[in-house]
Amino acid sequence: MPSITLPDGSQRHYPHAITVARIAADIGPGLAKAALAARVDGRLVDTRFLIEKDANLGLITDRDPEGLEILRHSCAHLLAMAVKQCFPSAQVTIGPTIEDGFYYDFAFERPFTPDDLSLIEARMRELAAARLPVSRRELPREAAIAHFEGLGEHYKAELVRAIPEGETLSLYRQGDFEDLCRGPHVPDTGRLKAFKLTKVAGAYWRGDARNAMLQRIYGTCWPDAKALDAYLTRLEEATRRDHRRLGAQLDLFHFDDCAPGSVFWHAAGWTLFQQLIAYMRARQDEADYIEINTPDVMDRSLWETSGHWTNYHDAMFTTTTEDERVFALKPMNCPGAVSLFAQGIKSYRDLPLRMAEFGKVHRYEPSGALHGLLRVRHFTQDDAHIFCTPAQMQDECAATIGLVFDIYRDFGFDDVAVKLSTRPATRIGSDETWDTLEGALSGALDRMGIAYRINPGEGAFYGPKLEFVLRDAIGRDWQCGTLQVDLNLPERFDIHYIDEHGERQRPVMLHRALFGSLERFTGILIEHFGGHFPLWLAPRQAMVLTITDSQADYARVVHKALRQAGIRAGIDLRNEKVGYKIREHTLLKVPYLLIIGEREKAEGQIALRNCAGKDLGNLRLDEALAQLRHEACARSVISTQQGLSPRP
Repeated sequence: MPSITLPDGSQRHYPHAITVARIAADIGPGLAKAALAARVDGRLVDTRFLIEKDANLGLITDRDPEGLEILRHSCAHLLAMAVKQCFPSAQVTIGPTIEDGFYYDFAFERPFTPDDLSLIEARMRELAAARLPVSRRELPREAAIAHFEGLGEHYKAELVRAIPEGETLSLYRQGDFEDLCRGPHVPDTGRLKAFKLTKVAGAYWRGDARNAMLQRIYGTCWPDAKALDAYLTRLEEATRRDHRRLGAQLDLFHFDDCAPGSVFWHAAGWTLFQQLIAYMRARQDEADYIEINTPDVMDRSLWETSGHWTNYHDAMFTTTTEDERVFALKPMNCPGAVSLFAQGIKSYRDLPLRMAEFGKVHRYEPSGALHGLLRVRHFTQDDAHIFCTPAQMQDECAATIGLVFDIYRDFGFDDVAVKLSTRPATRIGSDETWDTLEGALSGALDRMGIAYRINPGEGAFYGPKLEFVLRDAIGRDWQCGTLQVDLNLPERFDIHYIDEHGERQRPVMLHRALFGSLERFTGILIEHFGGHFPLWLAPRQAMVLTITDSQADYARVVHKALRQAGIRAGIDLRNEKVGYKIREHTLLKVPYLLIIGEREKAEGQIALRNCAGKDLGNLRLDEALAQLRHEACARSVISTQQGLSPRP
């Protein structure tokens, strides 16, 4: 007689074993209709799962994050079933969920076309409307291999062979289609109502370029049509904001096959990039950092000591000299910072020592992973390494976390989530050390009252880390800043400081990057603002336009006054219609246009217009300068000595 305890603490008693679906129906018909799966004593199961003993039960609907995951995973199976029915010779491989959707990889003799996707999606809708029951069965490993080989699904059989012997495997069936899967899945295909296939791309089998090229069909799935439509609208907006398209339109940067994964910055893009560096340099100066610079190329022995050679060698660019010394382009800045700390004797009075570096790093990313500014091989980090005593560690973590949130607010990111990534399976250092380091990060967050999520096993090989995730203007999440605490590198490099008793002590090392990659952060900003940067950040803040040639001399006076006031301004004296000039610079998203005709020239004024096309009226030149300077300093913390306006 199983006794079932529900999340609210209430209990239900049954005279015999009972399925999750029957319990849901017993609670109410609405819940029976909504239930997709359940947690039984913490384990995710299907609604057909039979409960035979006392258990804690939590029903899962599409309102739960797990419910949405189940919908998407089930939709991946629906996609595979539809492909097999439309194209019987296609072989199925894997079909996981991803952020906002799912994909499935297929081996097929020709590329899928947009018409194929339309055909497949139409068949998926027919199969969903049929409300085919979804059932689960288990098979021993060898029987599962024989089953898939018998179906001609050789990729699936290879997946089963990779599973350790002796394990029992689960298969899910709907209609005449059966797939290997851990589950759980929806009770029937009728639960899949709001989905759409979005694109097709190439993908190597098991992610290895030495293997066969497969075709990956992407899709998205949501609880209802309203949520699906909202997502598709976001996709359209994301396409309009794509930093690669805007990068070309605004003349910011380009890429070339002569340097895969490396950015060619144009003048406007480089100005934007330098604004970020100047901003961060000023913030770090306020927070008592010193700025350093370390070599780009260093001997293999340094990377062996740090552990990178063992844990990161495949992502490093290396070369061997005539005397057979092996050097590597640095993939990270940390060993260089340790080498600087090791120069000379450090006292406890010198700590905390906060060393910042805008260091260029090189990492080999597979060609298929490169994606504009968001995934590159050569990039700049706003890195900093803080050396402190163990007693200072938590305070330094808290100060860094506070700085992160403050900086992100300056860029308009008010929605920031924090993840604590804990020890990975492959790591250096003892469990006791990891306990101390993880405790420093969680303790700093707890005392600041900041909520966070645990990300098990995702820490760096040398220490746990915090990841700061920004939500942009259209609701997308971007992981940017990181904070890592580390006792392992100080030990491996045998660095120390002298304490108040004259004894040698090991410092704690904090690794910190707030933008992360400046290239990636620039790409995020382009998409977040849609190219319409706030005035303090815009590469070109104003443009002076003449109506006819006769205003050229006065336009030069205005342009010089703007530059002297610290405004990044350009001047357009071309013999073109003013409407043409306005349109061109509006498309370049210059925040302000200062238009000069005969009247403005005669009266010492300008006609001010913003990028949105709003006419702001005629102003005296001194009034316009004051207005632009005021707005330019509204979000900036950079001093006037650095060419920008100070924070108010």
